[in-house]
Amino acid sequence: MGGCFSKPKPVEVKIEVVIPEKERSKEEMSPNGKASPLIYKVNGTARHYHLEEHPIASNPYHNPKDVVEASVCHVKDLENGQMREVDLGCGKALLIKESGEFHAVGHKCPHYGAPLVKGVLSKGRVRCPWHGACFNISTGDIEDFPGLDSLPRFQVKIEKEKVYIRASKQALQTQRRTKMMAKCISLSNYNLSSTNVLIIGAGAAGLVCAETLRQEGFSDRIVMCTMDRHLPYDRPKLSKSMDSHPEQIALRPKEFFCTYDIEVLTEMQVAAVDVKSKIAVFKDGFKMEYNKLLIATGNTPKTLSCKGKEMENVFNIRTPEDANRVVKLATSKNVVIVGASFLGMEVAAYLAERAHSVSLVELEHVPFKKFFGERVGRAVMKMFENNRVKFYMQTEVSELREQEGKLKEVVLKSGKVLRADVCVVGVGAVPATGFLKQSGINIDSKGFIVVNKMMQTNIPGVFAAGDAVTFPLALRNNKKVNVPHWQMAHMHGRIAALNMLAHGTEISTVPYLWTAMFGKSIRYAGHGEGFDDVVIQGDLDELKFVAFYTKSDEVVAVASMNYDPIVSKVAEVLAAGRTIRKRDVELFVRHGKTGDMSWLTGKGT
Repeated sequence: MGGCFSKPKPVEVKIEVVIPEKERSKEEMSPNGKASPLIYKVNGTARHYHLEEHPIASNPYHNPKDVVEASVCHVKDLENGQMREVDLGCGKALLIKESGEFHAVGHKCPHYGAPLVKGVLSKGRVRCPWHGACFNISTGDIEDFPGLDSLPRFQVKIEKEKVYIRASKQALQTQRRTKMMAKCISLSNYNLSSTNVLIIGAGAAGLVCAETLRQEGFSDRIVMCTMDRHLPYDRPKLSKSMDSHPEQIALRPKEFFCTYDIEVLTEMQVAAVDVKSKIAVFKDGFKMEYNKLLIATGNTPKTLSCKGKEMENVFNIRTPEDANRVVKLATSKNVVIVGASFLGMEVAAYLAERAHSVSLVELEHVPFKKFFGERVGRAVMKMFENNRVKFYMQTEVSELREQEGKLKEVVLKSGKVLRADVCVVGVGAVPATGFLKQSGINIDSKGFIVVNKMMQTNIPGVFAAGDAVTFPLALRNNKKVNVPHWQMAHMHGRIAALNMLAHGTEISTVPYLWTAMFGKSIRYAGHGEGFDDVVIQGDLDELKFVAFYTKSDEVVAVASMNYDPIVSKVAEVLAAGRTIRKRDVELFVRHGKTGDMSWLTGKGT
């Protein structure tokens, strides 16, 4: 859509990207004068690796040929609270009117490209309809996750009741903006065995922590270390897009880490932490001093305890190589998946069209029962059965049998014997915190690191984030919870970084997750642990529904399929601190789309 929407006569809209002089000078200045080293591992040896310099792109408006103008609308064409996707010829922008003011930003979510015009506008920000990322409509800055980049912001001018837009072609085409970041002072002054900030773990939490520190002007040394052989990558894609190669799912390119002086140690495992001396001891004996520490080690997949668990072709999917190998071995072969977890179900869906057969073994009688409830679980199970996935429920694996050293059969406790060329294990995980047992850092009975609202542990200067922690969730009256999801890890990393800098920022976010199977997605927001009822609107058989999870009289979570953007709407209500009552959603369900929805708009009680 494009052109003029004004009825009287054509009008023009101009959008202009404006970078403040303060930010522009940050972008153009490099304290180092050269790219800093990326530390990586080759054949088990840590080395400094200098990449070819890639200077930060200059302000696109320095080149007049990069600027485009296009006519969009009259000021009366949009009401308050409305959004419109506008076409400027070489790209689109999202035009927003709120409280009488116009704003223009990128129209696609930088995470996976969702159309933000289908999202939710509320109190100065727009929330992505797919995965819940939030962006400030005045600045374009990302305020909630997932994703790393912000939206490009375009200046809007009003003249004689006409809205003018002037935009950079580059910004319109990329639809993303990396926030300005500080750089490190010359690394030549540093002792290699000493760093200001040490981040153990290079997942979403670790990377967002490092980026946030730079965004906030931190210019001292940052070192990330990881047991993985790769730079940070999009881990959810390991089960959703299993044949993706590491470079395809990298969260940032190598050049990024050099540009912003974020050092990475790969294939490096921390064996112990001495919090009194502020020293991390690595498995190979190397020691590194730190001033501030973030522990973001995630979790470790559980393994089977039966005979044959160590044989070839039995996988816990932990790396891109694991996922790639499973796809290759499973093609036209027999696959057995143990565990109807998110990972197990996503792997089953991905392999269903590729493998000769896919069998799924699960202890419960319905997949996702504890998370989505029995009715939703049965609907999902039916979808899988319609796609040739065979379920073996309420049983476990008793033995894995081999032939010539390779997996041949999976024997169940029910007595059933399944043919199997490949076995994928998805029976849960435990926090990767064993190396902290003697550290003095507070660990609970399940192995989770206990943190407060600022992601601080009981040890000053030591923070923790991601899947390995329990933290107070405001949404559930500050109950200590573990939320092992991608979006939450991002937010943990940001909060930890801000409090390393003594900002005193407390975490306040609504958990948001998604799963993708057979081209369909289930979106989920809130924290439904311990729900006692499920109120469902829509048709489960048609896989078009929204499920409200309630505890007593309060909605604590929501899930949907083919019902966008209701999960993002509910997330915004919960984020605003408002309570959704069970009776409100029951009335909504009873009357369908004609029912009272004031509980979603904030106009109700």
